[in-house]
Amino acid sequence: MKNFTKRLFDIVASAAGLIVFSPVFIVLIILIRRDSSGGAFFLQERVGRNERVFTCIKFRTMAVGTPHVGSHDAQQSWITPLGKKLRSSKLDEIPQLINVLRGDMSLVGPRPCLPNQTDVIAERRQRNVFAVRPGVTGLAQIREIDMSTPAQLAEADAMYIEEQGLLSDLALILSTVSGGGKGDRATR
Repeated sequence: MKNFTKRLFDIVASAAGLIVFSPVFIVLIILIRRDSSGGAFFLQERVGRNERVFTCIKFRTMAVGTPHVGSHDAQQSWITPLGKKLRSSKLDEIPQLINVLRGDMSLVGPRPCLPNQTDVIAERRQRNVFAVRPGVTGLAQIREIDMSTPAQLAEADAMYIEEQGLLSDLALILSTVSGGGKGDRATR
């Protein structure tokens, strides 16, 4: 029942979010295309539930042609001027509502890692973190733990899984929306 409630909440909230944010979506697409050459979206393979690889959708915040690396490894020079603002405000994450609606992700859960982040995968595998859908936000992000510390990250992810529930998910969403976590390390 707990999983059903979480999935139902994800579907309703992500669909509502896509409707509510559709004007912002359109404006950001235009602004991103004007800010730098290339498309508005950034598609990247990520590791999800049961270690299934899926395509994560985000607004593009870096120049076209930059390497696909974790945020903690991104160089400041790769990030576009608008991209910095999108990352620090977390607006670059809005397209992931599509991933949530499709069932690749949840609104709240462990952030999905890249397939080449083998240390993160090993730590998460050891703690059964891949048993749940990854999230747009999560406990580790609020606590400002990123993928550069795989063991600490996996511990926070496992703690979230143990304590997850609708009320705690709502608290993490509210904390994220109100500025919890400072955005990724590349924008600091």
